[in-house]
Order: sequence, then C-alpha cells, then structure tokens
Amino acid sequence: MKILILGAGKMGSFFTDLLSFEHDVAVLENDPKRMRFIYNAVRMTEVEQIAEFKPELVINCVTLNYTIQAFEKVLPYLQPYCIISDIASVKTGLKEFYEKCGFPYVSTHPMFGPTFANLSNLSKENTIIISESDHLGKVFFKDLYASLHLNIFEYTFEEHDETIAYSLGIPFASTLVFASIMKHQDAPGTTFKRCLKTARGLLSEDDFLLSEILFNPRTPKQVESIQAELSELLDIIKEKDTPRMKEYLQKVRKNLE
Repeated sequence: MKILILGAGKMGSFFTDLLSFEHDVAVLENDPKRMRFIYNAVRMTEVEQIAEFKPELVINCVTLNYTIQAFEKVLPYLQPYCIISDIASVKTGLKEFYEKCGFPYVSTHPMFGPTFANLSNLSKENTIIISESDHLGKVFFKDLYASLHLNIFEYTFEEHDETIAYSLGIPFASTLVFASIMKHQDAPGTTFKRCLKTARGLLSEDDFLLSEILFNPRTPKQVESIQAELSELLDIIKEKDTPRMKEYLQKVRKNLE
C-alpha cells in the first residue's frame, strides 16, 4: 500500500519506521531537519508532490492543533479512493470534518507514546479505533495494532472523548497539581522520584495537547471529583481521624482491585 504520513514528529517517525519495510511510505514535513533520521521512505516538503505519489492511505500525525488544517491542505492532491486517518488524542471537531470531507476515513488513538511507552514491547498498551470509521480503514489498523500486540478497543467518537476525560484528564490534572507545588529535594524518596519522572514526561508534551485534554468538555467533572476527594482527605488529616483514615484507605485499595 502507498501510505503518506503527515508530520515527522515522535509518532510520525514511529509510524514511518513501523510501516516503511512492508509498504511504500512517504513523509510530508515542512521542516526538512526533522526528516534527517527518516530512511526507507520518500521525503516531501511540498504538498504538490503528493499528486505524483498517489497515496492510498494518509496518516495524519501532526500536532493536535493543526490536525484538521493539515487535512485541508492535502485533500486537493488526493485521489477519491484515498483513506484519510488521524491518531489524535482528542477528537473534537473531527467527526464533523470527516462527514463533510467526502473521503473514506478511519480515526484511531494509540494510547501510548514515545515519552512513556516501551515501543519494543507494547503488549500492555492500549489503542482505540473509532467505530464510525470506514470498514477497510478499520481492518488495516486492526491488523497493524494486532501485530504490535496492542489491546484494541472500539468506541464511538462520543465514547472516546468520555474515556479520555477519565483516563487522561485525571492523571494529567493530578500530575500538574503535584508539579505546581513541588520544591527541590536533596534526598527525595522513591515515590517522589517516580512522581517527578511522570511529571517531567508529561510536561515534555506539547502545550496544546495538554490544554486540549484538559479543555475536553467532559474533563471538568473529573477534576471536580479530584477536588472533592482532596477536601475529604484534608479534613481527615486536619482532624487526625484514624478510623476515617482507615476507611478512606480501604476505599482506595478497593478502587485499585
């Protein structure tokens, strides 16, 4: 298959490495320097080059805030049969875009990234495929993700954003709160160091990505639940209420089962 990848960032490079030995792959990237480690793939810097390549599948890996803009830029150079796809972690506006664009599409969300995941062993990582997607597109990505031993889940656009508000919104907000009050520690404990590593990894992500995850209309409800739990815990601590603390810890342990 002829596959065009938009963007040579972390995930764009990952998909290029993954696909380039079994497919005819091209990468479109505005900044040539970002493609200096791309090999076994055609390098493109101008959208006009797409017409000659005639991709059958486009995988949009650009920064989240440019996802739709990148699609709009390349659509005039695609054949009508070309399947367009995204891997965005927030699907806001994409359903409406796909329904109007006239191209077959598939939307997925690999719920891992080079920052935290062990890319050589993804058997404990998850990925989501949007159920409204084109059948052939879903088949391609199901086969691809299965070859990586990923755990595959199929959600609607609505279900996806509900899930992301919980699975990303809560840890993002909790980690940001930890980092916002953090002070230098000469002799940090193991738990502190683990939290610090997570915080540094999170803050290395794109600011727009972090914002969009937290600006998801469903995220405030999750953050409010954190706020409520902190208020309860603070009350227990101030009162030095041992029985309530024991009950609270039992509740938390039950949640982790």
